[in-house]
Amino acid sequence: MAPTDSALPDSVPSAAPTIAVDEVVETVSALIRFDTSNTGELATTKGEADCAHWVQERLEEVGYEAVYVESGAPRRGNVFATLPGADRSRGRLLVHGHLDVVPAEPGDWSVHPFSGAVEDGYVWGRGAVDMKDMCGIMLALARQLKSSGTVPPRDIVFAFLADEEAGGTYGSHWLVEHRPDLFEGVTEAVGEVGGFSLTVDAPGGGKKRLYLIESAEKSLAWMRLTAKARAGHGSFLHDDNAVTILAEAVARLGRHRFPLVLTESVTEFLRALNEESTFDIDPDQPDLATALGKIGGLARIVGATLRDTANPTMLKAGYKANVIPQTAEAVVDCRVLPGRQEAFEREVDELIGPDVTREWVTKLEPYETTFDGDLVDAMNAAILAYDADGRTVPYMLSGGTDAKAFAKLGIRCFGFAPLQLPEDLDFAALFHGVDERVPVDALVFGTNVFEHFLMHS
Repeated sequence: MAPTDSALPDSVPSAAPTIAVDEVVETVSALIRFDTSNTGELATTKGEADCAHWVQERLEEVGYEAVYVESGAPRRGNVFATLPGADRSRGRLLVHGHLDVVPAEPGDWSVHPFSGAVEDGYVWGRGAVDMKDMCGIMLALARQLKSSGTVPPRDIVFAFLADEEAGGTYGSHWLVEHRPDLFEGVTEAVGEVGGFSLTVDAPGGGKKRLYLIESAEKSLAWMRLTAKARAGHGSFLHDDNAVTILAEAVARLGRHRFPLVLTESVTEFLRALNEESTFDIDPDQPDLATALGKIGGLARIVGATLRDTANPTMLKAGYKANVIPQTAEAVVDCRVLPGRQEAFEREVDELIGPDVTREWVTKLEPYETTFDGDLVDAMNAAILAYDADGRTVPYMLSGGTDAKAFAKLGIRCFGFAPLQLPEDLDFAALFHGVDERVPVDALVFGTNVFEHFLMHS
């Protein structure tokens, strides 16, 4: 039997079921049943084509002229559909989600990761929170709005995308570079990862739910380190060893702690947390990351936004046990705060030393926008319409999303996939984790909130 978590708090008001609410659970389950595992290699990635074609059919069934596009490689499927709005002169709103997921090993799971099982109040499977939950909400609402003849305030572009889990090379970034026409007139966008609740003890007693809206994200940069030295026989004395040189550099970098830097998004989040909770976290304390442990599992995400990180992830050297190789390589996953790239690279160069060279394998820029404006007001109003005890607050994502691609077009991006979560659910652990699942009640809540948002944005 799958593990259970405590029941959700009551939402207000209790809206009458809509077509989208009726469809959303089965839609998310159906999306999960498509194995769209993205290994990062074209030869082994399943491809999103079958899932994308299914989405296209569901959209066309209610009258959309859905566009299917392959982004730079066979079966890397994307689907676009536009719902015309009342004011065609306004900037269009892009609502985007990705159809690919990271791989999963079935033997590790309580249920099969591509079963889409609905058990114990949850929809289970790979992608349940990253991010076929939002794709399901998007699709269910797109169908409802079109079939009912509803006209939103402005044009809404629904985009179901490929390859986000490998950086979007064969997804959003390819589309931005080769098909910018698909985004013509778009000024704002919402996607993952934001809108989920964090329940805290309120200063005057009772509970308060903060809904974290992503207004910033660190860079996504993968760096290759290379050391070259003399090759030789493994039995000789050998002071000039590429493996040793590289290993020492990697160890220095992996153990290094970059300086604490509080960006605007993180500062605003901490301020709101102190205002609405009993935590009283001092931003100036020496070990802020440890203090953030009070907020539970989300501390892993928030704590990683306090400083740059450089985590060694791959090593490669040698071809035989008794041969000292000429070359040794390592790959380092770097996540850099906005405005910190030059300082970060200087620190890295000092740590690795002159005998190791570095190059960027992938380098996607960080992103940050202010937490204000009509779109933010619409998010907050939508949350309050269904949770009177809620408050939207900005935060920075430690990872990266397709927003990095759309920002290159001047589009203002936020993460807003609303979910009201059980207080004791370790939401952060579900991303790319075993037994990934999303509460059924959270999907219903998110569908209602997102419909309100779309109709007031």
